[in-house]
Amino acid sequence: MVRLKPLSEQTIVITGASSGIGLATAEEAVARGARVLLAARNRDALEQLAADLSAGGGEVAICVADVSREEDITRIVATAVERFGGFDSWVNDAAAATYGSIEQVPIEDQRHIFDVNYHGLLMGSLAAVRHLRAHGGGAIVNMGSVLSDRAMIYQGPYSASKAAVQAATDALRMEVERAGDPISITLIKPASINTPYPEHARNYMDTAPRLPPPLYDPALVADAILFACETPRRQLYVGGGGYLISLAGRVAPRLTDKAMQLMGVEVQQTETDPGDPAQRDNLTEPKKDGDVHGNQDVFVRQTSLLLQAQKQPLLVPFVAAAAAVELSRGARSIFRWNRESDDE
Repeated sequence: MVRLKPLSEQTIVITGASSGIGLATAEEAVARGARVLLAARNRDALEQLAADLSAGGGEVAICVADVSREEDITRIVATAVERFGGFDSWVNDAAAATYGSIEQVPIEDQRHIFDVNYHGLLMGSLAAVRHLRAHGGGAIVNMGSVLSDRAMIYQGPYSASKAAVQAATDALRMEVERAGDPISITLIKPASINTPYPEHARNYMDTAPRLPPPLYDPALVADAILFACETPRRQLYVGGGGYLISLAGRVAPRLTDKAMQLMGVEVQQTETDPGDPAQRDNLTEPKKDGDVHGNQDVFVRQTSLLLQAQKQPLLVPFVAAAAAVELSRGARSIFRWNRESDDE
């Protein structure tokens, strides 16, 4: 049986910790009393974040690392052992992305997305399994996406990498459980989250990118991640609006194709709100970091009924109802955005 420690007794490794979901998770983990190792490429951002979090009484260490390099994964583990004696949970959050058609995005960029999103996550997971197996168990939390279930037009390489993440996570979970290792492996599937993702992605479209509505606050994903560090779960969806994409892809795949062809590109483009140019395109090298939230003017949902229902076993019968409420909200957001765009 897998028994996970309370957060206040844990050391947590977080990759991709310099912005967005990773940073939101680090901040909340420290607030709940966990020791945290922040791993990312941006040394300046990591040092500033560590100083800020430590000033509030947190126990924080950093490791400058590129998860696409196996030697850097090894160094993350060594840093955790050196600073804290090891770790109890490992969160694979680092990611890379592009906007543009499959034909537009060069193979070199598509390969780099897989090096980070898939190979980096896989190497991190395997390193975590080896450490946790030797130290009494723990949790691995992998960042998937609703696009693990259903590809998004003009985000083909990212969608493909997240589908691969889901397959590898499921396979590793089965193998670890078959071996009897006391390790929980959870896949988190967020919807559109209000992070600097559009600014960080390399863009091959003619207009600036944006995330399709509805958007959810990164704190919700952080809550799901930290819940999985304490509570074994197979997977957790964050945001019913994104779950609509996953559900539609399973129930009516061809109709979903047509809907994406009709609206999918436009809902990912903005001509008037490009965000912070200092954050633009961190595919191969770090840019401005340190922000949890994105810089575009968007409406952001602060709750996810679907997530709360998944967290509470006694509420499982109400998951469908919670999903229905969020799905209807998500559909209204998309249609309202599309109508407003037509009126402009």
